[in-house]
Amino acid sequence: MDRRALIGLAAVALTPAAVAPAAAKASSGGAPASADTYFRLPVVTASLLFANGRRGVLSIETGLDVPDAALRTRAQQSQPRLRAAFNTAAQRFANSLRPGMAPNVDQLAGELQAAANATLGRQGARVLLGTVMAV
Repeated sequence: MDRRALIGLAAVALTPAAVAPAAAKASSGGAPASADTYFRLPVVTASLLFANGRRGVLSIETGLDVPDAALRTRAQQSQPRLRAAFNTAAQRFANSLRPGMAPNVDQLAGELQAAANATLGRQGARVLLGTVMAV
């Protein structure tokens, strides 16, 4: 089995119970995300190159909180496009990481939010992050 797939699988298997409570609280404004307005997206991964030449993986658990019903329907129908946009943004972010430095989660969240807004065509969907892990 591929080591990267095993690491990603382990990250997903260990944290499903921890992601739901974290996703239920919104990061901006403090309003809780409803189960009706929140949906998870698959884990986003990007490849890393460490200072010593070894390769690694950046794994990001993502979800969207979309209070507007029409935009939520559009977001759910656009999941493949959202995943592609998130993968592109994550790979750009991973390429900009300095060797030995921890990922700046605020910057990553901003880039993923911009990708979601561009993909959906307007604002209104809030990107929520679960675990961000560079291995």
